[in-house]
Amino acid sequence: MDVVLIGLPGSGKSAVGRRLAARHGASFTDLDEVVEREAGVRIPDIFAEEGEAGFRARERSAIAGLGAPDGSSDIARVIAPGGGAVVDPRSRWLLYRGRVPIWLDGRPEVLAQRLRRSPTIRPLVTGRDPIRALRELAAGRVRFYGAATRITGMAEVGGVVDSVERAVHEHQPGDGTVLLRAETTIGRVILGEGIAGRIVAEQLQRLGARRAIVISEPGAWEATGSALEADFRSHGLEVDLVTLPQGEAAKTLSVVEVAARELTRLRVERGESIVALGGGALGDTAGFIAATYLLGMPFIQVPTTLVAQIDSSIGGKTGVDLPEGKNLVGAFHQPTAVVIDIALLDSLPERDRRAALGEAVKMAALGDDRLLDVLETRGPAIARGDPAAVADGSLAELVERCSWAKVEVVAADERESAVRVALNLGHSLGHAFEAAGSYADLRHGEAVAYGLRAACRIGVAAGVTPPERAARIEKLLDTLELGRGLLPYGLEPVLAHLGADKKHQAGRLRWVLPTRNGHVVRDDVPDDLVRAIAAGLLTPIPVGRAT
Repeated sequence: MDVVLIGLPGSGKSAVGRRLAARHGASFTDLDEVVEREAGVRIPDIFAEEGEAGFRARERSAIAGLGAPDGSSDIARVIAPGGGAVVDPRSRWLLYRGRVPIWLDGRPEVLAQRLRRSPTIRPLVTGRDPIRALRELAAGRVRFYGAATRITGMAEVGGVVDSVERAVHEHQPGDGTVLLRAETTIGRVILGEGIAGRIVAEQLQRLGARRAIVISEPGAWEATGSALEADFRSHGLEVDLVTLPQGEAAKTLSVVEVAARELTRLRVERGESIVALGGGALGDTAGFIAATYLLGMPFIQVPTTLVAQIDSSIGGKTGVDLPEGKNLVGAFHQPTAVVIDIALLDSLPERDRRAALGEAVKMAALGDDRLLDVLETRGPAIARGDPAAVADGSLAELVERCSWAKVEVVAADERESAVRVALNLGHSLGHAFEAAGSYADLRHGEAVAYGLRAACRIGVAAGVTPPERAARIEKLLDTLELGRGLLPYGLEPVLAHLGADKKHQAGRLRWVLPTRNGHVVRDDVPDDLVRAIAAGLLTPIPVGRAT
């Protein structure tokens, strides 16, 4: 097997790695040395000539050159990447998947003393207060390091090697791959592949649960339930299942009542926890039940659709629809944990995958140009469910970039008083189109794609969206086969639903519009402009036949 040692500069990756490899007759690879050998110059010179971006590109190439993980049962190869290698999602995917990552942790004060004695130049620390620099690096990387098994690297080398060996021997190949683990102000976020059953069981045990109370939907439970139930029972947890209708049909007050009465029949207590297993609509409703049953219960989000993994499972917005509009009854109720397992997407229908990319384009349009690149180059393959898009880390990168961007926005503005409104880009008319189709015609992401086209066109007309930016976004939607063609709804019903949009403030609808590399919020968009843009996305319907 391959062991990957990660940690901050000075954490002892090379010293521990060489000693561990010698004990097992394994090979040792210091990736910084590989980069220097291939570049023909030292790392400080690479930073001086090419900047950090150039160094990271060379580092990614060296990681890709490692090839496939060694599948033997004993330690065959020890790999020590640079401390920042795992920040890149693709590099982390290649380093962690099929390997055993170990985090050598240490206090910045101790690591700074080590660096002062080291002859090696560390470009990201040199010329700065080393303690402050290391603290900043640690804060930015802890969610990536936290995905690995943590071992203190402060003991003498032999003792650290002993601890690493014990951790490696405890590792189970069937445990899956954790790629990100973060403690945030809005709950714990854990992302990986093949991890759902084990991680959810661990989270329930942390909460003192004696059983897993799962609220799910037929499709999600059929696809994933038996495996998850087996994992729960292997951890000593009984399983009780409450099933809601599939999709948007779950988001009604009558469904909430039926489910709450079932929880009563199961004698669910306030201290217990709910597991919400399913897509975005299921998560919204299950979260609302958790927010209101017994005046509020803990719950864990386990999203099984792409749109839920990149968007709706994060943020604590829970609620149901009314005939007059989407999500008009609800509550802010943050989950204890969000467990995102991309392996749960394997059986997802292509239409659902493709529709979810409407939300991904929204996140990219808010200013993530790397995400735009991923969508432009790999989006069609992700939509098709191409296994190559999983194998090369494209899917994992897309899910991580979208989900973490939302975590950061929500953590800064949990109740949508200011910053969080940005996430409504494309949603005003998108929700109106969904409602006009009685929430049955369009997937949410499909509606958002139409809403994004409208926002781009309104932005160009209002002078805030550069035409070339709008053209790039609309071209990407074309490439992904989203938001194409005209919708068969009457203009007046669409505008009526728009009038019920919950983003009104002081009687004015707040429009989120894209800019060159971000967004603006405007409440002065003329009604006649909105009417004209909306009409351009609808099939003209003769007078007297509006629907």
